[in-house]
Amino acid sequence: MNTVYIGYDPKEDMAYQVLKFSLERIASKPVRVVPIKRDIVKRMGLYRREYTTMDGQDYDTIDGRPFSSEFSFTRFLVPFLNMFEGKALYMDCDMYMRTDVTELFELCDMNYYPLWCTHHKYNPEKGTKMDGKAQEQYRRKNWSSLMMFNCSHELNKNLTINDVNTKPGRWLHGFEWLSDKESDIGRIPEDWNWLDGHSDTKLEAKNVHFTTGGPWFEDWQCRGKVDGKYAVEWTNDARWLQANGMVDAEVDYLITTKKSAEKESHESSVSGITFME
Repeated sequence: MNTVYIGYDPKEDMAYQVLKFSLERIASKPVRVVPIKRDIVKRMGLYRREYTTMDGQDYDTIDGRPFSSEFSFTRFLVPFLNMFEGKALYMDCDMYMRTDVTELFELCDMNYYPLWCTHHKYNPEKGTKMDGKAQEQYRRKNWSSLMMFNCSHELNKNLTINDVNTKPGRWLHGFEWLSDKESDIGRIPEDWNWLDGHSDTKLEAKNVHFTTGGPWFEDWQCRGKVDGKYAVEWTNDARWLQANGMVDAEVDYLITTKKSAEKESHESSVSGITFME
């Protein structure tokens, strides 16, 4: 059985539910989906990292820098949660799987690498994310948003519980417990971590990463027709879950974004999803 850990934030529960459904719906082999919930790993004694909140923004007490979600650091507990055995995939919750995840596990079949990820060259402008949280820039940005851990690899034992709780975020997201050589980190093709608003639209996404927000945010806007297509697919799954009583049915996830009076833009609609051209 393949195991997938998903970074969980209660503010984005619907994103988690749809990602879980998209993984299970098309998997050719059994898949175990586990949400990494901050309150749970705290009660397990694995997580004690402190933070402060000011004007709705969370700040890490280790380095004073802002972070955007409850899973910003808990993701690095995957080897411990998997008992340092076998392989396990980590995914941010703002993703949508369009391909059998079994293929990704088969792709990452070499035991040489301690982990695999997409080696993005992604440097978004420092500013504010869709949910109002700060957009930070750091080395190896978005590499840690999807990671296949070889949990039993000796180098992953260099990452300790104390490291997860005391090391600066840039140390963790930069994989500083490993060799600094990029050649020692396995490569996952970009179609498995396709970034909306950044990745080549000619590249068919196997897994979509809604880095600019997502259809579950009321004011989210697509950046183009390809993003809109993926948003419609996400919306269809969300509505199916609602129609079958598996999630909250009170929210209408057929998002139509109002045109901003302050912006000169051309808008088109694809099945109710508004996107910018």
